[in-house]
Amino acid sequence: MRYIDDDLKEKTILITGGAGFIGSNLAFYFQDNHPDAKVVILDSFRSKETLSNGNLKSFGHFKNLIGFLGEIISGDINDKELLKDLEKNYKFDYIFHEAAISDTTALEQDLMIRTNVNAYHDLLLLAQKHGANMIYASSAATYGNAPSPQRVGREAPQNVYGFSKLCMDNLSNKYVKNSNISIVGLRYFNVYGAREFFKNSTASMVLQFGHQILSGKNPRLFEDSDKILRDFVYVEDVIAANIKAMNPKESGVFNVGTGKARSFQDIVDILQRELGTNLECEYIANPFIGSYQFHTEADIASTKETLGYEPRFEMEDGIKEYVNEIKRIYNQEVKK
Repeated sequence: MRYIDDDLKEKTILITGGAGFIGSNLAFYFQDNHPDAKVVILDSFRSKETLSNGNLKSFGHFKNLIGFLGEIISGDINDKELLKDLEKNYKFDYIFHEAAISDTTALEQDLMIRTNVNAYHDLLLLAQKHGANMIYASSAATYGNAPSPQRVGREAPQNVYGFSKLCMDNLSNKYVKNSNISIVGLRYFNVYGAREFFKNSTASMVLQFGHQILSGKNPRLFEDSDKILRDFVYVEDVIAANIKAMNPKESGVFNVGTGKARSFQDIVDILQRELGTNLECEYIANPFIGSYQFHTEADIASTKETLGYEPRFEMEDGIKEYVNEIKRIYNQEVKK
């Protein structure tokens, strides 16, 4: 579905983190709906390099870009020489900044700040020099344990990832006051959908529960999962918000969710209905009580008003659209 009327002919678009979950979906959105736009992807791609928690440093994967016809650059946003080359050799009209250390359990505070905050500052300077509107990934992690509904201005980050994203938002607010470009931060809530598989253990529980069920295992949930609620948003709605943010009424930071909280039990029940299974759920003690969000719900009033964003997918709709991809990934990547 096309979300703006502009054909973007002769426009050049940079997507950082373009081999990741959201970035690759953006890349294919432009290829499918605005084929006259020039799309350049920058991604560090994955290697064997890991963080101290054992998780991969980069989740970018070439398989997310199979079929993409635009330009692909392998590089690290922390590389200042690379950014100088981008400044010199291109003239960007829009920058979608999705690259980040996105692992909320990462302990490397120095790497998190350098990658998520300092490199973003460098990209903001590039955007200003090119006159490129900036759309970047913020996060609902900025809210920490703030009560629902989560609303911009009520931040209380509980980890360095959420802190780094709040720093990005604060930096944006500072720059937009004397800028010739629009700067929009999008605070994603719990996103699920195609091309998330290579996030490994940080992929959504929609995918993880789907693969548990397809393997014939009983879905394992925390006790009282019907009372653990999150704002789960389908990736197609996230892409719509990004596109709507290209030329906003005004700059700012906006929530991207559905505005409705749903339970983990709902996920399993909908998946079982779509997959035609009736496996018994297993309930285990929640070891994260005291450090765990039990309710998130995005206040999206300003997102609707300023960006013209309107979520299209209830959880039932999103899972129904996603389920064939969950099966494909299971058969091609999990079972092999």
